[in-house]
Amino acid sequence: MKDLLFSLSAAACTGYIHDAAVLAEAELKKYATVTRTGNTVIGQMGDGDYTLLLDAHIDEIALTVTDVDEQGFLTVANCGGFDPRTLPARPVNVHTKSGVIPAVFCSTPPHLSSGEINYDSVSALKIDSLLGEDAKNVIALGDLITYDMRPVALAGNRVSGKSFDNRAGVTCLLELARRISGKDLPFKIVFVFSDQEELGCRGAKTATYAVNPDEAIVLDVSFGDGPDIGAYECGKLSCGGMIGCSPVLDREISDKLIDLAHEHNIPYQTEAMGRSTGTNSDVISVVGNGVRTGLISIPLRNMHTDTEVVDLDDMTAVVDLLEQYILSGGVSRD
Repeated sequence: MKDLLFSLSAAACTGYIHDAAVLAEAELKKYATVTRTGNTVIGQMGDGDYTLLLDAHIDEIALTVTDVDEQGFLTVANCGGFDPRTLPARPVNVHTKSGVIPAVFCSTPPHLSSGEINYDSVSALKIDSLLGEDAKNVIALGDLITYDMRPVALAGNRVSGKSFDNRAGVTCLLELARRISGKDLPFKIVFVFSDQEELGCRGAKTATYAVNPDEAIVLDVSFGDGPDIGAYECGKLSCGGMIGCSPVLDREISDKLIDLAHEHNIPYQTEAMGRSTGTNSDVISVVGNGVRTGLISIPLRNMHTDTEVVDLDDMTAVVDLLEQYILSGGVSRD
């Protein structure tokens, strides 16, 4: 799974940029009947009157150009959640009509700053296109910008890179499709790699209307443990996937996932949420007449940065659990 995750992470995917979606589509076609609309990929395995939808969003956070000045410095707005403190000196790619332009966020040298520099928003920063006065001829308002960072292996089975939120989930579903390919499936399974989750869970909503499933499980990431983060606010890396428990989620699905984890000695942890989950499960569960929906999250450190960290063992545990859930027949259909 590491090689696949690294390939998906290195590719960009947001708005008119389709690289990761094209890659995922080609991989899923090995096991399923696949269609793609924009960046939303839908693949079907098995048949029958009962449908399980498995969703993982494939889009990533991005920026869009709002101004290009005479010196080639760009002002941007965020498309998704960014912490401006993490951006100075970060390399990025500007996706223009004529190709990808490498650029970098400006950073004031500490020698020239007086005390801490405070940024109120992403628009307070500038990106250096390195093109000078020619920038206006190459870069247009509305051009999208993504992180430029290659994934790396860390100690043990941990890895770091950009857009592991949620290419880690996409990778797990592709591995699941490979595992169950050729097996006698108890119902129809539809894989959805949805677009625009970072912009308000838009792609999952439209895809669910198209699929009209009987139940769904969303695969996403959630906060991993780290300094200054309370234990109740996060999951622990290397302790398995996080099974969601929330009023918006179906309790029977959550309970069955927990029971299967115990039965098959699959490591897991639970994540309790008082209201919405902040994932596609919030919108999938209310499509049409409502869809019974579960949620499994992969613990991830440094969320919404270009150095996100996950443990491949957690991803394997998530695939193990989903495979057992499918082979067991899902939840009661009474």
